[in-house]
Amino acid sequence: MKILLYTILICLFLIACGTAKRGEPAYAPVHASEPAIAQGQVVFNTFCTKCHPGGEAGLGPSFNDKPLPGFLMRFQIRNGLGVMPAFKEEVISDNDLDNLIAYIKTLRKAKNDKAVQAP
Repeated sequence: MKILLYTILICLFLIACGTAKRGEPAYAPVHASEPAIAQGQVVFNTFCTKCHPGGEAGLGPSFNDKPLPGFLMRFQIRNGLGVMPAFKEEVISDNDLDNLIAYIKTLRKAKNDKAVQAP
């Protein structure tokens, strides 16, 4: 009986530890033709994509459906919120932060463009 109970608990634990289902991205590909957008993508991939893959929910919530203006995004990135860490200027420079915000806006627009294209 104990073995059955332990087996069930281990199975539940392993199921709970699984990663979120990853399927087709919920956004259109972002073409980073502008240097600022390309640099923002590098910053995003370095610091953000672990918790917000493609701007969608992962370990952190989705921000593609939250139309925050740039100054509020800047405040949240610099000061953190909840479990999100603060990324001070020593970690992400002001110039890189501007590029990151431009990339996030481009990513959000790509998601909206894909939603419009869907049948």
